[in-house]
Amino acid sequence: MRDVLVADVADGAGAASTVRAVDAGLAARVRAGDEQALGELYDRYGRPAWALARRICVDEQLAEDVVQEAFLAFWRDPGRFDAERGAFATWLLTVVHHRAVDAVRRESRIRRRTVSTDAGDDLAFPAGPGSDVQALGAVVAGQVRTALGGLPDEQRQALALAYFGGYTQREVAALTGVPLGTVKSRMFTGLARLRSVLGPVTGFEGVAG
Repeated sequence: MRDVLVADVADGAGAASTVRAVDAGLAARVRAGDEQALGELYDRYGRPAWALARRICVDEQLAEDVVQEAFLAFWRDPGRFDAERGAFATWLLTVVHHRAVDAVRRESRIRRRTVSTDAGDDLAFPAGPGSDVQALGAVVAGQVRTALGGLPDEQRQALALAYFGGYTQREVAALTGVPLGTVKSRMFTGLARLRSVLGPVTGFEGVAG
């Protein structure tokens, strides 16, 4: 049985290595100005990138815009991706995540300005009963982001993809180009660190590893 498990891990590592090598080759072609290589990368990762953006943006069209911007940014400056530092999928989804969050914030600012203009600057909205809860939630979210920032890169990536991106551990393994067992280990260790740092304030002490 042990031999079978070792063989499965080896096969998974080999497949992940092959994916990373193919992606690195395509990225190198993009750096050389090959538009077809960019299209191939889009075919490989456009859908998971859109799914991540969709979860954050909610609006489907806005999510599509975010993904297109991410790929166009890579086309304009392909040197931003360094194959020596990690898998292309991980790098791309990180870019998409940041751009999606920025897009949501931008849309929120636009809506606030529109409401302010339509309603008049002298119109005051009283704080609702949920304001304190929302404020506390914002503080907790900030603490979680700070704690995540203190984790090693590989643990932070795995947790972000799983909990904020909504991917399964197997999908995270495929996207990051590492064996499933490694992903599970990184998530378990990362969650243990978060529990010790955040404690009962955020409820992370009850998260299953």
